[in-house]
Amino acid sequence: MEIDYQAIGIRIRRFRKERGLTQQMLAERSKQEPSNISHIERGATKLGLPTIVNIANALGVSVDDLLCDSLAKSDGVFEREAAELLSDCTHWERKIITETMRSLKENLRKTKQIRD
Repeated sequence: MEIDYQAIGIRIRRFRKERGLTQQMLAERSKQEPSNISHIERGATKLGLPTIVNIANALGVSVDDLLCDSLAKSDGVFEREAAELLSDCTHWERKIITETMRSLKENLRKTKQIRD
């Protein structure tokens, strides 16, 4: 599996915004140049392991949280994200989301059978 730098950048941006950080603040906390954070968030640059670790530590997340789109074994990250998305939902919202997920899963599996 190839590393999806664009997905990593999207995740970094999402975590940064969730924490109320600017690119400048994240750059300072992760020992990066602010312009480098911009490039990373756009997926326009490749990251080395030290950079990924510094950014993960600055954001208070695991490296798995940043790399899960490029990892074959990252089910736990996605399950945790789904649980977090549902955590503040009303009963009605949970019902609709669950029904949508069920329908999406069925359609994905049907599509996969047709392609195989």
